Amino acid sequence: MNKLVIGILFLAWSALAPALAATPKNTLVMAKAIDDMVTMDPAEIYELSNSEIAVNVYDRLMGLEPEDITKLVPTAAESYTVSDDGKTFTFKLKPGLKFHSGNPLTAEDVAFSLQRVITLNLTPAYILQQLGWTPDNVKDLIRPLDDHTLQVKITGDFAPSFALNCLSTVASSIVDKKEVLAHEKNGDLGHDWLKTHSAGSGPYSLKA
Repeated sequence: MNKLVIGILFLAWSALAPALAATPKNTLVMAKAIDDMVTMDPAEIYELSNSEIAVNVYDRLMGLEPEDITKLVPTAAESYTVSDDGKTFTFKLKPGLKFHSGNPLTAEDVAFSLQRVITLNLTPAYILQQLGWTPDNVKDLIRPLDDHTLQVKITGDFAPSFALNCLSTVASSIVDKKEVLAHEKNGDLGHDWLKTHSAGSGPYSLKA
């Protein structure tokens, strides 16, 4: 094979090879398999990859202490109280929380988010259904008292810590009611839109 033929073959291979550029020094590139992902709607998420994303995109009333993940602490909530019978929880929200849309995060958004999980009744709904919530009673048992105060009632005989742990799960993620309902189709509470979009208030937002 003469040098001309070798040169032509090399040029042809070069044209087909992907162009590679060095990663900018101020950019972190992460790669992982995400073929387990079915949806990005927190009312439906039940896989590992999308759960990992959702906990960074959405806030919840409760969460794990980053420095000690054995401790459950208020996150979107600033504080909470529990009634003597362990069945009524009153949450005070942190002031100034905003969704990525710029809308303020209110107790109405939290109530809507929890009620939405029960109404849609998708895979992770059982986590909250354990607390005695059904489509028929959930709006009576979860209701905002004002913009920054939410009252949550449970019907089962559970330790308060159990209910609080349920409110720390991905299914309990707080979605932007105004943004979600703006994309509602045929009464789906924005479910189709949220499969590939986000409406959260966490440190990260979903771009694509």
